[in-house]
Parts: sequence; C-alpha cells; structure tokens
Amino acid sequence: MIRFAKQGHPMSQTRLPPPQPDDCLIRSRKSKYKGGTVIAEDVWTPEEHRKRLADPDGYRPRICGNCGHRVLHVHDYPERHPLGLLLLAMVRVVRFICANEDCKATWRVLPGFLARHLWWAWRPIEQATMDSSPRQRSLRGVDTASPVAQTVRRWLGRLASSARHAVVLMGSRGAEVLRAVAEATGLNASRRDLVSVYGDTAAIPHRQRLGAVAAVLDRLERGIRLM
Repeated sequence: MIRFAKQGHPMSQTRLPPPQPDDCLIRSRKSKYKGGTVIAEDVWTPEEHRKRLADPDGYRPRICGNCGHRVLHVHDYPERHPLGLLLLAMVRVVRFICANEDCKATWRVLPGFLARHLWWAWRPIEQATMDSSPRQRSLRGVDTASPVAQTVRRWLGRLASSARHAVVLMGSRGAEVLRAVAEATGLNASRRDLVSVYGDTAAIPHRQRLGAVAAVLDRLERGIRLM
C-alpha cells in the first residue's frame, strides 16, 4: 500500500489547498472507446517526428492496446494544425488499425511535443505558464483581453487546481520513480507543484515538463488530463 508523506511538497504548505480541477481533467475514458491515442513520450521535436514517420515501424505499437494482437497496419495519416510551432502549420501523424478481424481498433500515435487535448504545442504552453519570471513569458505585449490571453488564464487556472487525483494515480499504478514523485508531491499540492516535482525528480528539461506529465497521466489512465 502506498503511503504518502504527511507534509507533502513544501510549496503546498504555505497556502490553502488548491481548488478541485474541472471534471474534464479527471474523467476516465478507458471503458468508452475500443481504440484511442498513444503518446510517444520520447519524441519532442518536429525533426525526430519526421524521422519516425519515415520509418514504417517508427511509430508502430508493439501490440494492440485493446485485444493484445501483435500485428497493426497503417490506417491513415491524419493532420494536426497546432498553434505555437514556428514555421510549421501542419503536423501529420499516423494511425494504425489492429489486424485482428474481431477487434479492428484504431490507434493514433501522437508525438510528445503535441498536446493531446489542446490546440497548442506543449513548448509555448509551458513558456506561458511555467517560466518563473513574468518577463520570460510569451505574453509580453499581448492584449490582456485577447483570446490568447484568456486561453493562458484558463491554463493557469487548471495548473493551480488540485493534483490529488493525479498523485493517487501515480502512487498506486506507477513505477518506482512515479511513486517517489507522488510521495514527494503529497495530496494537497497543485498540478503546477506536481509538474515541478516530476521534472526535478526525473530530470526532465524545461519546456518538456508539461508534456511529459500529461503523457504519463494519459498512459496510466486514458482520458486523465493534466490541463
């Protein structure tokens, strides 16, 4: 049985417990869909993504996540149009279909630098929300009433919400490093705290931390979102 530290992360001790997250962030989709999205947690640049696409087996899952069948064929190449990627307006991703006639589940493989549930790539999201100094953030000169500023405020609100659900998920289902992160973070921390603890513990580079935590949560329980 996992026992979490009573005190939790130091950042959580100096303020009131964070608010509860929006329902969309903690709603599981595991039992609702036969196929779904797989996040390639080691692909963080468009260059690496293009190399994977050029290899027929670069993104191919080892087994079907629905039935366990070991043969999956390329189904198609859907397009994503993420915001925040300079000189790259479209990203093509690959979708596979299970060769088991009784299954036929389809699996879209998403590179780690793309946010699964958001229109933006992870790097500009992290730059706008996690940089320590306001002067470093990407919102300088942006009208505070603009749609972009409103979007960033929504991101910040979600990162300020409770990480309890995510911490319990990591502590109960994760490998040793994730259990250590859950122990160090504590149950009264915010999602921002969780990202910081995970990034420091796993030595994740800055500008990749949001995407890394989001991918871990999605792997542990499909549909569970960071933000």
